[in-house]
Amino acid sequence: MKSIALIDDTQINLTLLWHLVKRLEHYEPVSFLHPLEGLEWCLANDPELIIVDFMMPDLNGIEFIKRIRAMPEKANTPILMVTANDNSNVRYETLESGATDFLNKPIDKTEFMIRVRNLLALHNSQRKLADKATWLAEEVQKATREIRNREQEIIFRLSKAAEYRDPETGGHIRRMAHYSKHIANQMGMSIPLQNMILEAAPMHDIGKVGIPDSILLKPGKLDVTEFEIMKEHAQFGYNILNGSSSKLMQLGALIALTHHEKYDGSGYPRALTGDKTPIYGQIIAVADVFDALTSERPYKKPWSIASAIDFLKEGSGQHFKPECVTAFLKDWDSVLSIKDRFVDDEIENFTL
Repeated sequence: MKSIALIDDTQINLTLLWHLVKRLEHYEPVSFLHPLEGLEWCLANDPELIIVDFMMPDLNGIEFIKRIRAMPEKANTPILMVTANDNSNVRYETLESGATDFLNKPIDKTEFMIRVRNLLALHNSQRKLADKATWLAEEVQKATREIRNREQEIIFRLSKAAEYRDPETGGHIRRMAHYSKHIANQMGMSIPLQNMILEAAPMHDIGKVGIPDSILLKPGKLDVTEFEIMKEHAQFGYNILNGSSSKLMQLGALIALTHHEKYDGSGYPRALTGDKTPIYGQIIAVADVFDALTSERPYKKPWSIASAIDFLKEGSGQHFKPECVTAFLKDWDSVLSIKDRFVDDEIENFTL
């Protein structure tokens, strides 16, 4: 049963209001002779309507309304002020304090019932509108999640398409992506940015789809000419992803272009040095190299973790940005957890 709060310090008035409200179907009057008790109840509950007198001891009607409106969750609760005072200034002050409507005593029963029904109808409409807004917000969030999930699947499958042409695995994609997020976390980046790096990292080698199999799958060392062709995959990846309106794709393009740049300027394709190399490419470089070293491939055995760590430390300040290496080596249990969690698997399981 929905409730209507009645606050009046005169029993006869309270009794009259109680009997009038009882005429309404689906509503139950809750009455208070003392305004402070009525205030406490109204703040702790959710009445459909508050009907309050003006002249009361300890707390007059205007102050009562102000305290109600001070609570954000009571901003839309309708309040009807009832008083014998016909001073227009009192009416103005009452409305300014947050009263929804104003009614003079002696109460006209017909007018009272009309005003009360109108206020209840208004409150009911407001609630329906709020419920609809909440429902729409939830539907938008649901649709956004579905779009994001589809986007992630497409990204992963495109990335896996590149990996299928290279002797690497879906496990590699996941591990290096989570290593990248780990580095971003240890560097103090925001959670949204960490998640974006996680999702963009798998696109780092997407440009390999443009490299001939004779070079990409060559079991031995590439000659100078072949290596120059191989290096083009960074630019190819950038060309594939660049120009998208998606921030995720934009980050993926930047990562694809710069993850082979080296801190000392000896990398490719642009030989960027130091802080001129985007931090995102440097993060992916550390994650990608570590996983490549510690993973088994048809052409090599996996390095030991200790040897891979030594390689990163030796390359700090040359191949790698020192801050990225330091961040990667922090919270080492998390790194080992990632390595153990994401084993080499098949394309069907595309989630990161």
